[in-house]
Amino acid sequence: MYIKKITAQEILASGGYPTVEVEVELESGVKGRASVPYGASAGSHEATVLNDGDTTRYNGKGVLKAINNVMNEIAPRLIGVNANDQRSIDQLMINLDGTPNKEKLGGNAILAVSLAVAYAAANEKKIPLFRHIAETFQTGLDFSASPDSDSSPDSDSNPDSNSNYDILKLPSPMVVVIEGGKHADDSTDLQEYCISAIGDEPVKEKVRKSIESYHALKAILKANNLSTNVGNEGAFAPNGLPSNEAPLDYIVQAIQKAGYKPGVDLGISIDAAASEFYKDGKYNLSIENKSLTSQELIEYYKNWLGKYPIVTIEDMLDEDDWENWPAMTAVAREHDIENIGDDLTVTNIERLQKAIDLKAISAILIKLNQIGTLTETVDCCMLAKSHDMMTVVSHRGGGETNNTAMVDLAVAVGSRFIKVGPTRGERVSKYNRLMEIERSLA
Repeated sequence: MYIKKITAQEILASGGYPTVEVEVELESGVKGRASVPYGASAGSHEATVLNDGDTTRYNGKGVLKAINNVMNEIAPRLIGVNANDQRSIDQLMINLDGTPNKEKLGGNAILAVSLAVAYAAANEKKIPLFRHIAETFQTGLDFSASPDSDSSPDSDSNPDSNSNYDILKLPSPMVVVIEGGKHADDSTDLQEYCISAIGDEPVKEKVRKSIESYHALKAILKANNLSTNVGNEGAFAPNGLPSNEAPLDYIVQAIQKAGYKPGVDLGISIDAAASEFYKDGKYNLSIENKSLTSQELIEYYKNWLGKYPIVTIEDMLDEDDWENWPAMTAVAREHDIENIGDDLTVTNIERLQKAIDLKAISAILIKLNQIGTLTETVDCCMLAKSHDMMTVVSHRGGGETNNTAMVDLAVAVGSRFIKVGPTRGERVSKYNRLMEIERSLA
């Protein structure tokens, strides 16, 4: 289990710019490999994505500095360290960086190493990553084989067949179907409109119903003379929409057209990413030519909450508009809707604790690269869980990779949803991984 070698390289992410990939090799010869995403719409309090700034390469967005930090700063400190001691390894890198937002070594460099170590340790133990995370951080979920199972927990073929875990508790898909904001040009002011599966059935059925509704949405957009081109996340990015409310109506129609019941089989989730249209104390909705105060924006949203089968809302206010978040949460609770913090909390324990103290949110979005290590991410999830708060693990809109660690994390900590786009390989790889996990646990 001791680390023998660490290598790092640039690979391309879905946004067409580089990101960091790291491979960790143990003394046994077992390896673990991980790559990390970057966001197009990123909260200002997130861990730093260290770019080179050299405009002669990738318009300044190369990551050779981060690669160099992995090879020359981090690797020498980790050679010979036990890969099974994830918490100590992550803390060592945090201390080595020494800055609040990991700006010295780069959150992208640190996270890639953190995840590659976890993969290596899981591979050495011949167990899937989700089970390794659950066991390492004692998340309270039992993925071991049941006593009457024919396969042993140490079986090489399928260590989690007939497990103690109830597969109906696996995370549900939250599928981004219409995107705007920074994720698409000339679309909505709000960033994401999602179809969220809420029925009590296997993941594979939830995925199917969600994707069938996405395809039904395409026909509805076409019938309304709207573009069906896709944005960063593989969701539709129609221009010419009359309002920010219009996508909600189209999604309800799509769910019905696909043969399902809005609010029973499938619901709607909204991510406003309000920080992106907040300036000088006002929220500027350009497609409706409105400039609203926080209180006016809450009233604007309030009109939707009882009208549509909304399950969750997210970042409906600016990331530092702390005084008005509790009011938004109170309004959401009146309609049994979860109010999710993302840019507000950035997978950061200190910001989450503040949100808990203020009753600013009822749920939290989790993104590994917002905080920069696996340990800190799991700790944030566990803090939320201790306060009966729902967690939703999310992809990144700007530059995703085919790495599926976010899915294993979501399973390991018992998240309610995973939020990912419906098309493009780097997106569907997450749903395919979730369905693979379901098969392994059945």
